[in-house]
Amino acid sequence: MNQMQNFTKGFISNNPVFALLLGMCPTLGVTTSAINGLGMGLATTFVLVAANVVISMLKNIIPDKVRIPSFIVVIASFVTIVDLVMAGYAPALHEQLGLFIPLIVVNCIVLGRAEAFASRNNVFSSFIDGLGMGFGFAFALTLLGGIREILGSGAIFGFKFIQGDAILVFVLAPGAFIALGYLIALINKMRKA
Repeated sequence: MNQMQNFTKGFISNNPVFALLLGMCPTLGVTTSAINGLGMGLATTFVLVAANVVISMLKNIIPDKVRIPSFIVVIASFVTIVDLVMAGYAPALHEQLGLFIPLIVVNCIVLGRAEAFASRNNVFSSFIDGLGMGFGFAFALTLLGGIREILGSGAIFGFKFIQGDAILVFVLAPGAFIALGYLIALINKMRKA
C-alpha cells in the first residue's frame, strides 16, 4: 500500500468515527462545540503519531509477553505531555476537555493502530498512518462539534451568527447521539452512491 493510501484510509474509508465506530466516548462527550472537537482531535492526533513512530522504532526490541503493556506506557507518556502542555498553554480548552484528555491512553484508536499497524511496519509508514487516522478522527470530531454548536447555540467556533434561542437538545448528551446518527447515515448514503 502506498503512503497516500495509508494517509487517506484513516480519513475516508476507515475513518475511526464514521466507518469503524471507534473512540465513541470522546466523540460523544466533548463535541459540544467545534473548538472542543478540534482540540481533542489534535491532541489525539499528536499521541497517535508519536506513539506510532516510537512503537515502530521499538517493535523488534519489545518482547511479545509485554507488548501491550509496553504500548500503553508509550501512549501514556505522550498523553501526559499533551495534558501538561494543554494545561499550560490552553487552560480554557484543557478545562473543557477535562477527563477526556487522560482517557486518550485507553482510546482504542491509539492502541489499535499501535498493535495493528505500527508494530508491523516501518517508521515512515507508521507516521503516515498515524497522521491519516488522527486527522480523520480530528475531522470527525470537529464536524460533529460544529454541527452541534450551530444547531444548539447558533454559533461556530464561538462566533455567534444566529441571535436568540437555538435547538438546546444539540448541546446536551442526546444531541450528540442524534447528530452522530444522522452524520453516519449521510456518509453511508454518500459511500453507496
